[in-house]
Amino acid sequence: MVTFLISHKLLDVSRPNEDPSPTDPSSAPVTGPQPTVSGGKEKVPSQIKVLIAAAFVIAIGYGIVAPVLPQFASSFGVGVAAASAVVSAFALCRLLFAPASGAVVNKLGERPTYLIGLLVVAVSSAATAFAETYWQLLLFRGLGGIGSTMFTVSAMGLIVRLAPPRMRGRISGFYATAFLLGGILGPVVGGLLAGFGMQAPFIIYAVALLIASAVVYFRLKNETLATRKATNPQPPMTFREAFEVGAYRSALVSSFATGWTAYGVRVALIPLLAVQLVGEGPQVAGLALAVFAAGNALALTFTGRLTDKLGRKPLILTGLIVCALATIGVGLVSSVPMFVILSLISGMGSGTLNPGQQAAVADVIGPERAGGRVLSRYQMSADAGQILGPILAGALADAAGFGWAFGVSGGLMLLAALAWLPAKETMPPEGDPQTETPDEGDRRA
Repeated sequence: MVTFLISHKLLDVSRPNEDPSPTDPSSAPVTGPQPTVSGGKEKVPSQIKVLIAAAFVIAIGYGIVAPVLPQFASSFGVGVAAASAVVSAFALCRLLFAPASGAVVNKLGERPTYLIGLLVVAVSSAATAFAETYWQLLLFRGLGGIGSTMFTVSAMGLIVRLAPPRMRGRISGFYATAFLLGGILGPVVGGLLAGFGMQAPFIIYAVALLIASAVVYFRLKNETLATRKATNPQPPMTFREAFEVGAYRSALVSSFATGWTAYGVRVALIPLLAVQLVGEGPQVAGLALAVFAAGNALALTFTGRLTDKLGRKPLILTGLIVCALATIGVGLVSSVPMFVILSLISGMGSGTLNPGQQAAVADVIGPERAGGRVLSRYQMSADAGQILGPILAGALADAAGFGWAFGVSGGLMLLAALAWLPAKETMPPEGDPQTETPDEGDRRA
């Protein structure tokens, strides 16, 4: 099935007039985005379609192993805390290795780093399937986190460089949708594979990653940092340089708040809230998580385009406020219908802010600069929130109740919205596609 999906995507990106022939002089490496134009409208570059297809396959594989991993860890005779630590080890290694991954991107280029990252996760997943002790399992999953941050940061770097400036919102939405749909389908596929044993999902994930690696290797041969260096002498953008831009500082804050609330607290506390506060079992918790994903997917169908039309900042502010108010409400309700409705609204808020947030970071970097370190710090802020959120919000729920835990989490989103108020719009003006960075005045915003 995975092979069929990849083949379908490859046929899509190989349509005539969208991808130049290898012998055509126009296929020479370029330093800026070269969108396909048909009837006066820009189309998504074929290289980005490849990244989106790969993201879909990666997300399906991750979704296959996620439900099985805690049970697999428990099979080694460890307790709940130790089994949960296997999940945390992946995220912790992502966070710790993020600075180094940014340096690797700047040194080797986005494409080589992306391929190395995929291969590291593939080997890690296959090794996990054959782990003989709990500590081996913990080590192999941690190594997978290192590879994960490598391909995540490098994929963001490729999108920054290849996406046309006024399509960055839409492309960020397409990329997020690919991960979201893969994450939804993955557990379903994983359930169908349950009869083959707990090792099977990890082996299948490894194979899926190898397929994604092959697709990227053959379809993005010319996308290397070395090519860009040969034609553009500008040095890689430093974190300090990016931090001087108000929009980037705001993006770090909102990325942390989103990681804390939308990715951390939602997954860790919603199931507990469904049982202890709403008074229902895991079915309601699963429904709440599903409608959050549905709301996210629904918003992504139009917010990416709006981000490119109205600007990054309006959509970011709207998404943060909607997600914040819905999150606060989730901690206060006691009825199942309202619990589910607010989860849906929260998902729509998350899907509204994410394309603009990522597009704003891409605007700050621009296609002519290597942004490995800048992107890695941005990713670190989300990972830090995802790790700290469940721990601190869980402790607050134990001490003062779920209302306070979700109230503080929603409050963080409101603080992130306040952080965006003084930031200036980063979207390049229409009719000036070469404007790739915010106005210099934004550096002091």
